Amino acid sequence: MTPENIFVKIQSSIKNSDGTSAFDRHNLQKALDAGEKKANDMNVGVTMCITDAYAQPILMYHMPNANMVSLELAPKKAWSAVSMKMPTKDISDQIQPGAPLYQMGGMLDGKLASFAGGNPIIVNNQIIGSVGVSGGAVEEDQAVSLTIVNYILEGLK
Repeated sequence: MTPENIFVKIQSSIKNSDGTSAFDRHNLQKALDAGEKKANDMNVGVTMCITDAYAQPILMYHMPNANMVSLELAPKKAWSAVSMKMPTKDISDQIQPGAPLYQMGGMLDGKLASFAGGNPIIVNNQIIGSVGVSGGAVEEDQAVSLTIVNYILEGLK
């Protein structure tokens, strides 16, 4: 069995309280719907990206009023949250001149996002996926991202 097959089996075993897979497209669509509602409440257009634990995009949605650059940044924020095992808002301090990970951003050819909007989805101290949101101010991106993460986590209770 390949590592990908093993991961798919593990991923499908993460169940919501109703017995459905947490990574079922319909469940993730509802999570994005919650994120879209939050974005609409703030009157901002965003792109939202949900990934698996390997930072591979599972589902992405670009709101019609979101800017084009958000299509590039949302997946990068999700990738960064998984890769660094932390919210992207916490990465910036780590990569500043004199900080322990200075120059990491440049070494990754611009793939690392170091501003708010990317959050890992953590269950039992394990990252099972991530959410990246881009299109608004960083505080708005963070709020939408956390809305999606919390929706997914609530389903697991």
